[in-house]
Amino acid sequence: MSIDLAALPDDVEALHALIGDLVREQDSARAEAEAEIARLRGILKTLQRMQFGRRSERLDPDQLRLGLEDVATDLAELEEAGGHGAGEQSAPSGRTDQRPGLPDHLSREERVVDVDTEACPCCGGALHRIGESVSEMLDHVPAQVRVLRIRRPKYGCRSCGTIHQAPAPERPIAKGLATPALLTHVLISKYCDHLPLYRQSQIFARQGVTLNRSTLANWVAGAAWWLTPIRDQIADHIMAAGRVFADDTVLPVLDPGRGRTRTGRLWVYARDDRPWGGNDPPAVLYRYSPDRRAERPTAHLKTFSGILQVDGYPGFEPLAARDDIDLAACWAHARRKFYDVHQATGSPIAQEVLRRIAALYAIEAEVRGRSAASRKAKRGARSRPIVDDLQPWLELQLPRLPQRSGLAEAIRYALIRWPALCRFLEDGRTDLDTNTVERAIRPVTLGRKNHLFAGSDGGAERWATISTLITTAKLNDVEPQAWFTDILQRLTDGHPINRIDALLPWNWTTV
Repeated sequence: MSIDLAALPDDVEALHALIGDLVREQDSARAEAEAEIARLRGILKTLQRMQFGRRSERLDPDQLRLGLEDVATDLAELEEAGGHGAGEQSAPSGRTDQRPGLPDHLSREERVVDVDTEACPCCGGALHRIGESVSEMLDHVPAQVRVLRIRRPKYGCRSCGTIHQAPAPERPIAKGLATPALLTHVLISKYCDHLPLYRQSQIFARQGVTLNRSTLANWVAGAAWWLTPIRDQIADHIMAAGRVFADDTVLPVLDPGRGRTRTGRLWVYARDDRPWGGNDPPAVLYRYSPDRRAERPTAHLKTFSGILQVDGYPGFEPLAARDDIDLAACWAHARRKFYDVHQATGSPIAQEVLRRIAALYAIEAEVRGRSAASRKAKRGARSRPIVDDLQPWLELQLPRLPQRSGLAEAIRYALIRWPALCRFLEDGRTDLDTNTVERAIRPVTLGRKNHLFAGSDGGAERWATISTLITTAKLNDVEPQAWFTDILQRLTDGHPINRIDALLPWNWTTV
């Protein structure tokens, strides 16, 4: 507000009114400035926490174990020194060893440590066996690279001159050197243990075998070709579910023409019916696309009908227009925004929201694993009152807050998605959050930190295919190394394409 000092009114009341308007305008401007400063401070604290603080929104007990590893090592050294010291007493007899026994499925090699003489060193009498002490140690046999030599004898017929020889066995890579076991080792090392191909090449070199990174890349491409039909079967299994989780994550892809990477997307779709007592096996599907346009999930989910549980990405919202898809939102994403505000500003409103959402999660812990009907009934009795009270309370708080503040943005985020957030009350199959698919994204994030980027769109497609099989195998408690080796061998030997179902992790059995 500008004031013309040359045209000030002579009336005292008019001057008071003018000054009052000026003060109110300054107060309003000051309030807006303070709100903007608070918002920027909140953003700064959130970025600092993301960069330097812990990522988890709760205390991870494994972090404490990491801090105590050195202490445990020191204690073990002290106990070891005490056990060999002269005159030291043994541990009390009541002490029990908490270390678990070694698994029975491991192979065992016995070594006998016997006395040097059959006569008693004390009196010279003959020794006779009265028992033995048996202890076990865990050993490790390093991986070995060996040559599998295939010999095919030739036979000739003296009568007609015909030569007979058994046909050469098929190879998974045409004219390639790799067996299914070696291909599996490369795939698991890269996509499960996140070991880039150039590091694998260096490891092979230490063993005296020269395998260029380009050779390993060709092997990966060939193996992915064999595994694509299994990926497609897993995709059909997921799309046949009544409830599917969906999310996406960044996947940088090399762009040689510009000398840098471009941002691709890896779309993740997960099925897990175990939280509501379903019997169908869990599975995860990864799909690559060069962009994040909304038409990508629309194309991926064209055969799906049911409940689609997603985060707040607007690209999933067009799917809600279909009559056969209901969108369910994620309470963890809504909670995270209030958590960030509380961490940055200590807002009591955010703290109250977190308390109420925590009550919802406490109820979910009780109903996990129960049938869908039981979950729906329990939620209707205990969760619905919390949700019904929370919405009007948030609507009441919103007008009182600076509209550009982080807390106002968090409240608007929740209220805009309120019908989708309440979907879990209407169907017992729906979960409270999308943590199932969030967990499926973590291996991709770890791989991205090691591989940095995919070399091409084709490489990103192969990344998606092999990750689909590895993650699905782990969800079904199938060891990926053994499974990959067996199915690659079967496919190479001519396994019928119409019997791919037998190779899925939940149907797979060793021959």
